[in-house]
Amino acid sequence: MRKIALLSALLLAACSSEDAPESKASAAAQAVANAAPIPADAPVILAFGDSLYAGYNLQPGEGYPPRLEAALNAGGTPARVVNAGVSGDTTSAALQRLTFTLDNQPVKPVLALVGLGGNDMLRGLPPEETRANLDSILTEFDRRGIPVVLTGMLAAPNLGADYTERFNPIWPDMAKKHKAGLVPFFLAPVLGNSALMLGDNVHPNAEGVNKIVAATQTQVADALKKAVESRK
Repeated sequence: MRKIALLSALLLAACSSEDAPESKASAAAQAVANAAPIPADAPVILAFGDSLYAGYNLQPGEGYPPRLEAALNAGGTPARVVNAGVSGDTTSAALQRLTFTLDNQPVKPVLALVGLGGNDMLRGLPPEETRANLDSILTEFDRRGIPVVLTGMLAAPNLGADYTERFNPIWPDMAKKHKAGLVPFFLAPVLGNSALMLGDNVHPNAEGVNKIVAATQTQVADALKKAVESRK
């Protein structure tokens, strides 16, 4: 319950004044319903993160990776999105499994999405540990020549100003250091809207995922196209 209360406070306090347009969310849902066939040679995107990628308490096909994949292909950007999200993962746990995850991909990813840090914040772990772990994760992707788009997190305000000042800059700092793309706050499209959240008020429901896909699809598509071009 403490975890839920902390993130609920975050969702309420950090509420954005703008939602992703309804038409874009509807388009994301329609893309799933009319999913285009994925070419056999479609470039692979690895979605490496926690429950926000894993599709916590959603039906198969309703999580962010499969819906992003469907939207990209329907929008004319061939892609296969591999879901490497693990619910409950901290940045430390993710770092421990990163090498195994990458070594066991049948096809080398052309692009990676990295969405971690929320569980670090919920557990009140030192932001310096989160920063160091994310730095190590991104360094490994750099070493393997896999560009990254980071999907960021923000600290719950009830953790205090000092924690927030140490936690929130991690993602823009890491994006700058590693020349990664950045979605400043992954949950921004669903903030403060209970109709887009599961009953825990922590995770997006299927329609909430559509909103997040609509808000991030273009950025991911552009990053993928750039990554593909750089390999030619």
